[in-house]
Amino acid sequence: QVQLVESGGGLVQPGGSLRLSCASSGTIVEDFAIGWFRQAPGKEREGVSCISSSDGSTYYADSVKGRFTISRDNAKNTVYLQMISLKPEDTGVYYCAAVLGSYVCVNGEANEFGYWGQGTQVTVSS
Repeated sequence: QVQLVESGGGLVQPGGSLRLSCASSGTIVEDFAIGWFRQAPGKEREGVSCISSSDGSTYYADSVKGRFTISRDNAKNTVYLQMISLKPEDTGVYYCAAVLGSYVCVNGEANEFGYWGQGTQVTVSS
């Protein structure tokens, strides 16, 4: 059974930083592609970033390029999303999700992701 647990969300001022963690139990993260998605009130879910299982290649939405960095620590079975220069429009619930097997992240589509965490709230406000 795959379980994903997000942590690291919170309230931060514009321009601030947060690091989100997605910890996996019951599986090895390097066997999965892991994606980060977010949903703001009244808006559709958006694929923010993804790290591939096969070659470790990454995807970033245009809205976060240059500000967010996804990484994987196989020893800790955890994937991180480092967020800097945060903006109010980054506010939302952030979810990590997983795809088992060989998967290359090329966009922010969520259809292939079968395992989801419970989400962590990120609020960017002064």
